[in-house]
Amino acid sequence: MGMSSLKLLKYVLFFFNLLFWICGCCLLGFGIYLLVHNNFGVLFHNLPSLTLGNVFITVGSIIMVVAFLGCMGSIKENKCLLMSFFILLLIILLAEVILAILLFVYEQKLNEYVAQGLTDSIDRYHLDNSTKAAWDSIQSFLQCCGINGTRDWTSGPPASCPSDPKVEGCYAKAKLWFHSNFLYIGIITICVCVIEVLGMSFALTLNCQIDKTSQSLGL
Repeated sequence: MGMSSLKLLKYVLFFFNLLFWICGCCLLGFGIYLLVHNNFGVLFHNLPSLTLGNVFITVGSIIMVVAFLGCMGSIKENKCLLMSFFILLLIILLAEVILAILLFVYEQKLNEYVAQGLTDSIDRYHLDNSTKAAWDSIQSFLQCCGINGTRDWTSGPPASCPSDPKVEGCYAKAKLWFHSNFLYIGIITICVCVIEVLGMSFALTLNCQIDKTSQSLGL
């Protein structure tokens, strides 16, 4: 009975981490695609490396490493790798909780930082081709103009702005998109946390099962 339970847990955790690893590969590939085809980081001159592409690459790489440890630890029945997998998942889960709390507490300061970064980037629109391309892409995609409207462009709105004089600013449009998709974002976040907790539970259970099986075999 002990051996069959061990095998079941081992293969469940292995396939669980295999899917986890594939998701990490997808995120990494998508991040590279965004990094190559989008340059929105230039809109925040003080922190140009904090782009969506870099975030996806970082998260994807971390997921791939953690999932690899889980796969190897389960299939090899290696307690050291399993505990490393458990600890890394625990750290990631705690980091997500802390990040969510910080975003909630400093939401106003974050909004001010984003608005200031966008304002500075508007001043560089005619001086930097990358900034110009980023603003043109955003305004065309969201059908918006400037940060709060056409008045942000002191020398007149660029061609990428919609012709409607009452067009909304990009900042308001982006926040509206976020709030309209908040439910889906929340569901995805909760699912990720549940998956992480399940992974930690499987790892601990498998670790305990390895001990029990070793004791029953007299090892």
